[in-house]
Amino acid sequence: RERVHIVNYSSSTLYLSMMDLPLAVTATSYPEAGKSDGYCSRILRAQGTRNEGYNEFRLRVEGDPENYQPGSTYRVTLYASSPAYFRGFTLIALKEGREGDKEEDYAGNFQIIDEEDTQFMINCPSAVTESTPRRRTRIQVFWTAPPSSSGCVTLKASIVQKRIIYFQDEGSLTKRMCEKESLYGETTEKPLLDCCACGTAKYRVTFYGNWSEKVHPKDYPRRANHWSAIIGASHSKNYVLWEYGGYASEGIKKVAELGSPVSMEEEIRQKGDDVLTVIKMKAQWPAWQPLNVRAAPSAEFSVDRTRHLMSFLTMLGPSPDWNVGLSAEDLCTKECGWAQRVVQDMIPWDAGTDNGVTYESPNKPTVPQEKIRPLTSLDHPQSPFYDPEGGAITPVARVVVERIARKGEQCNVVPDNVDDIVADIAQEEKEEDDTPETCIYSNWSPWSACSSATCDKGKRMRQRMLKAQLDLSVPCPHTQDFEPCMGPGCSDEEGSTCTMSEWITWSPCSMSCGMGLRSRERYVKQFPDDGSVCTLPTEENEKCIVNEECTPNSCLVTEWGEWDSCSATCGLGMKRRERMVKMPPPDGSICGAEVLEVEKCMMPECHTIPCMLSPWSDWSDCSVTCGKGMRTRQRVLKSPVELGECIEDLEQVEKCMLPECPTDCMVSEWTEWSECNKSCGKGHMIRTRIVKLEPQFGGDSCPETVQRKKCKIRKCNRDDGQGQVNSDEKKRRKEAREKRRSKQGGPQGEETMSPAEHPGCKMRPWSSWTDCTKLCGGGIQERLMTAKKRLKSTQLPSCKDRKEIRACNVYPC
Repeated sequence: RERVHIVNYSSSTLYLSMMDLPLAVTATSYPEAGKSDGYCSRILRAQGTRNEGYNEFRLRVEGDPENYQPGSTYRVTLYASSPAYFRGFTLIALKEGREGDKEEDYAGNFQIIDEEDTQFMINCPSAVTESTPRRRTRIQVFWTAPPSSSGCVTLKASIVQKRIIYFQDEGSLTKRMCEKESLYGETTEKPLLDCCACGTAKYRVTFYGNWSEKVHPKDYPRRANHWSAIIGASHSKNYVLWEYGGYASEGIKKVAELGSPVSMEEEIRQKGDDVLTVIKMKAQWPAWQPLNVRAAPSAEFSVDRTRHLMSFLTMLGPSPDWNVGLSAEDLCTKECGWAQRVVQDMIPWDAGTDNGVTYESPNKPTVPQEKIRPLTSLDHPQSPFYDPEGGAITPVARVVVERIARKGEQCNVVPDNVDDIVADIAQEEKEEDDTPETCIYSNWSPWSACSSATCDKGKRMRQRMLKAQLDLSVPCPHTQDFEPCMGPGCSDEEGSTCTMSEWITWSPCSMSCGMGLRSRERYVKQFPDDGSVCTLPTEENEKCIVNEECTPNSCLVTEWGEWDSCSATCGLGMKRRERMVKMPPPDGSICGAEVLEVEKCMMPECHTIPCMLSPWSDWSDCSVTCGKGMRTRQRVLKSPVELGECIEDLEQVEKCMLPECPTDCMVSEWTEWSECNKSCGKGHMIRTRIVKLEPQFGGDSCPETVQRKKCKIRKCNRDDGQGQVNSDEKKRRKEAREKRRSKQGGPQGEETMSPAEHPGCKMRPWSSWTDCTKLCGGGIQERLMTAKKRLKSTQLPSCKDRKEIRACNVYPC
């Protein structure tokens, strides 16, 4: 009969030859895979008909949404119903009507959750496949939906199970979703169904602001940019904090226009039982900083069956009344469980209370008040988000809501996997742990079974080990923990739930020829909280066949050994595995069983081989001893150079800040020297300078800001009015003395003539000083003395006016 043999299935390509396939497979002989533009489409061309067990495999998007929210992230699960399993898979997301021949045919982006289980396909990076071929029942990845206007999307999976390959174009391995429409005037979409989840769930919401000058450069407010304090709540469907198409309350208005959450918090607390948790986070000044400088703000809140919605808002400031936030985000799933993770990119919305169109528009109330609406890129040409082509606004923030714990009995129709449950338990234990940082412990062991087998009170215990005590002065808490319990079936608080480990690898087949049995085991990781005994099986058996044709000339062989390493470090190579003959045929003939198997293996393309790099070194010292500087760290390339060029960065540089440097006083240049304050004889002139920067952080103090120096234009002579007067005055006095001597015989009898009676000229008193030419930084004042009367008897050619100058307001501005 015709045999179909799977020669190779690697993480990058499928090679098929014909064997016993229960479905028709059209396969083409492919050349060595190269660029992704052709290889992705080759995966899609292989088609298979339906086969029994068709519904054993299912592709599921968490929440089973019919529509996707652009930019939102969803958990995608590919699983097999017990007892089915699969060894390999391929998962892609295609735009509707596309063939997958081009990179733009693919929609959204996948994100790997577990690198040991999944990876991107080397020659088709838009697809996700298994990391290693092995038995598995479930894989999970995240998928981020494409931006708006991308249309409908189809998620498609192919399954490899033993020798059967399923290629799926419809049904349980295909999921079609179309973009969720959000019209301009529509209200925010509200949950249609009541929540059916049990117990409570605890979440952490983290706000990542992306509003920065680099991302939104138009008119970005450099000085006062910030996010206001975040305010919100987990609440019931009877309470609406805000919604598109609704009107802003007074509390919303205070947040939107002033960034004040006080009134909003009062409104929330007045809702009583409709609110479970008030959500608050601090304001962020400035709006954006790297995460290694300032951690993203976060807050924790709880939800239950009646209060399963979450809403919040924050203002981006300065702005007229612009905000971002979530409205009535439903964390309850259709399967009666609690959503694991919600990621939402946010654009700003207008509260409808202010008419401003730019960040720093003056206050102008909107009368009458308008409805809350999202901003668009065509609102106003002066808007910082304006785009004449009407493109989508780049998100200004992203919010991530993650489930961190669950309490009480859970009633999921589709329960989460064991890892999720264990993660919840570990998180709760972590939150309750008040161990000092100087005490290093191992993790707590699982709780033991209850000491009581009846409904009498007993106790159960768990332990941990003290690994190190870093500070002997700080005591370390106990290493044992006890809590009360009762026997099986006596506790009404929580149900009996066992947490089991993963199954251990199958044992060898019990028969060396023909059909036999093999088994595998698992163990209890967490006993039920009520102390009851686990009833879940810890051992599993299944049939196995070795050397199917047990004839006289058949031989017994061992199981296949592990595959050798690929012969090539990049590109296409070969790998092999062997097994041994345990017993030759009884009739002495040659053993016909294959003992060597060789297949092709595909390593990363040689020119794109991942770099092998050392860990990053410690950061260097800051390049400066004070103020702003830079620091660096390095790593080295460990992979051989001949494998190709490594484009990874080998050095990183970041800013560093040390205490401010001392700043010395800074002064301006000297002004020109003023005119001499005397027209003849000895005088002085001045010059000034101003203080431009006061000394800071211990810098040098300021030097003098006014200087004087002597000046002498020329000697005063007879031609100078006052000098002439003084000279004539002396002459008159001398003549008068001589005259008195001649008449009276001595100088005492001479009468002195007042200068005012016979001066060269009469002068007015000095005028008042003029106003200073500068209010600060060094100015000049003047005053004048002018001639009042010139006597006719004097022989002076002129009587000159006098002027004096002085410095004023020399203190710095």
